[in-house]
Amino acid sequence: MILARHGDGYVLDDDPGRLDRDVLEQWLSHEAYWALGRTRKEIDASIAGSWPFGVFDNDAAMVGFARVITDRVTFAWLCDVFVAASVRGRGVGTWMVAEVAAAVRATGVPRQVLATRDAHEVYATSGFTPLAAPERWMEIDTRPTR
Repeated sequence: MILARHGDGYVLDDDPGRLDRDVLEQWLSHEAYWALGRTRKEIDASIAGSWPFGVFDNDAAMVGFARVITDRVTFAWLCDVFVAASVRGRGVGTWMVAEVAAAVRATGVPRQVLATRDAHEVYATSGFTPLAAPERWMEIDTRPTR
């Protein structure tokens, strides 16, 4: 379902059937530092287990992607945010993140988190801040060292 429209003709849609899986495989498996080597099977499974969003241009080509892992009640994790190189620098990513965060807020979820290496300013404009109590968070990370 189309959730938002951008003044430049982009639309944000959360219909997983509209996502271009070939494009996603290229972006995530080969271009996204956090997902390098992710297989098509893993991409498909991750989409099936989350709330995915695509940004599409006037020609219906996918130019952005994000997904949210959430129970839609208590917690949401924004991840796999990616914008096509051809539209970077035009505000598409900032707009997409703001709209996705608003969609999550509309469900009543009180906490949204994310992790980023280098796009803190993009997320800050949508209200994301550093963790208030990072010492409370823990993880198990079994990925090979990159």
